[in-house]
Amino acid sequence: MFGKTSLQDWEKLVQQQLRTEDIYSVLSKENLEGISVKPYYDSVKQPLPTLPRIEESTQLVAPYLPESEEGIFAYLLDENVENLTDKSLFINNKDLAEHVAVQDENLYFSLVNIFSEDETGELNEQLGKELLAKSFERNICVDVSLHQNAGASMVQQLAFALGKAKEVAETFGPEVFSKLIFRFAIGTDYFLEIGKIRAFKLLFRQLTAEYGLNEWPYIFAETTQRNKAVHDPENNLIRSTIELSAAMIGGADAVFSHPYDLSANNVSSQEISFKQQIVLAYESIINVFDDAGNGSYYIEEVTRQLAENAWQLFLQMEEEGGYLQLLKTFKIQHMVYEQSVRAQQWVEEGKTKLIGVNLYPQLKKTRNVEDLYDRNLIKPVRLSEMFE
Repeated sequence: MFGKTSLQDWEKLVQQQLRTEDIYSVLSKENLEGISVKPYYDSVKQPLPTLPRIEESTQLVAPYLPESEEGIFAYLLDENVENLTDKSLFINNKDLAEHVAVQDENLYFSLVNIFSEDETGELNEQLGKELLAKSFERNICVDVSLHQNAGASMVQQLAFALGKAKEVAETFGPEVFSKLIFRFAIGTDYFLEIGKIRAFKLLFRQLTAEYGLNEWPYIFAETTQRNKAVHDPENNLIRSTIELSAAMIGGADAVFSHPYDLSANNVSSQEISFKQQIVLAYESIINVFDDAGNGSYYIEEVTRQLAENAWQLFLQMEEEGGYLQLLKTFKIQHMVYEQSVRAQQWVEEGKTKLIGVNLYPQLKKTRNVEDLYDRNLIKPVRLSEMFE
């Protein structure tokens, strides 16, 4: 029906339109991930298989608001709520996870991080045992949302998730792989974020294969705080819509959107942020399809590069002692620090655009990189804090 456009045909047309033969210097764009991105794809080296979700469709997770229970099937809980039935409950509080009364009518998922994430390099084995004794669908959370919000690259996030998963498996045995839930924060680099989720499915499958298993990961994806700004909160809504869409198309099993208004974390801000998920799911139906990005040459190539780079970093980490050992020697902290400072400099220089922050800004720079970041500490930092 449609003729295939060759790369040469495309290049010739673009050369005419741009009035230059050197089209790639005009169209190429550097990115913080070190991923090679071409302006045009007409094939893919090796097509990837369909990368499935665990859930039949992406769960839409809401903060608990008593007045809005109708039509909501999944909640993120920081405190105990009674009389909930036929719900998926994502437990976000250590004390609640330890003491919650499990009811047969509900499904329970732990989002409690059992890693110290500091120079002590500790995994709370006792807490892990207590969580594994619970009748939860997923008992132990491998959380790399902290690292994303602290400024880690996508490759680092993927490698850290693998490293942490291996530490859990070495502590509790490889059968624990089927009880893990992976918590990722999603940014606005749309296609790369889709690739990040898909790449982790490949990576986790590869890791479990080393133990003679064939597991797929359960992925909980949430909107990042990294790119959000206090001023002009409506811009945050646009950013988080892109993030939720990337998470759903990438194949996350559950998504959660943080309140868009950072200066007023009220009920209205929480409700509107959750309704973003409703609009995307019910009007675009992107939470239903298995691996919607499959077959896109661009997404396939980005997925492959992220997976390959992350696996190499993971192997390097293992050669140097593993995730916990590298926390003790500050290697993890230093990796995140160097990446986060570079990303902050891109914002300061205008290479990364944040509407209302460094593009059409209302404020001047108020703090330096040295004020925001600590080389030896992994902590969340929003890119706009430099200007607030």
